[in-house]
Amino acid sequence: MDLKEVVQQKYGEAALRVRQGGSSCCGAAPALGNCCDPITSNLYDSAQTGALPEEAVLASLGCGNPTALAALNPGEIVLDLGSGGGIDVLLSARRVGPAGKAYGLDMTDEMLALARENQRKAGIENVEFLKGEIERIPLPDNSVDVVISNCVINLSANKDLVLREAFRVLKPGGRFAVSDVVTRGEVPESVRKNMLLWVGCIAGALRDDQYAFKLAHAGFDSIDIEPTRVYDIEDARAFLTGQGVDVDAIAPQVEGKFMSAFIRAVKPASRA
Repeated sequence: MDLKEVVQQKYGEAALRVRQGGSSCCGAAPALGNCCDPITSNLYDSAQTGALPEEAVLASLGCGNPTALAALNPGEIVLDLGSGGGIDVLLSARRVGPAGKAYGLDMTDEMLALARENQRKAGIENVEFLKGEIERIPLPDNSVDVVISNCVINLSANKDLVLREAFRVLKPGGRFAVSDVVTRGEVPESVRKNMLLWVGCIAGALRDDQYAFKLAHAGFDSIDIEPTRVYDIEDARAFLTGQGVDVDAIAPQVEGKFMSAFIRAVKPASRA
């Protein structure tokens, strides 16, 4: 089973758990049992989630809250890469208003079904969920104002292609504004090679300087990486436990090296 299949399986199972009344393990909701990890928890406040279906909140598997940090204006078109249960799409749609639109892109049928049901329950019309891969975005060139994403680019084995695609669909002057996990310093190779940690947004994390380099190579400028949470040794233990690695040996080596970050960049106005 390749990485893409593993990701689809995990997120499909998460969507089914939510539809059956459980947690995605764990998203923005309170922990169930011992499933919650420090990356995906406590990302949204009640003022944001109060008007959304519970299933949209339960299905959140991100590492940040791009809708709280991105500047979204009425009438703009927003694209969420890897939209999952739809929480960031629905929040974005409210902010851009009826004159704007929010697209959600996901490759997992179960998540798309859940997101569309959440849209129906929320009664939000200026939303469209698309099936596809973030390496091949099914939208035309120069068609969106803002690209957001929440801990999904890490899951791609071809991040250069993802960033080039994001650049392509953005209008000149458009903004890239994503939450993602990044690293500082070297990470043990055993973590990088572990497929389960890829699916958990950990092993696929780029170093912050690599992320900036790849954005620049794709054509972006005004690049900024702002850490929003640095994970300590107890956080490391939480997300490494049960992942088939020696927690006691690896946790001290990753302490302080992983962080959630808000990553901003702009497509130059002169570039098409």
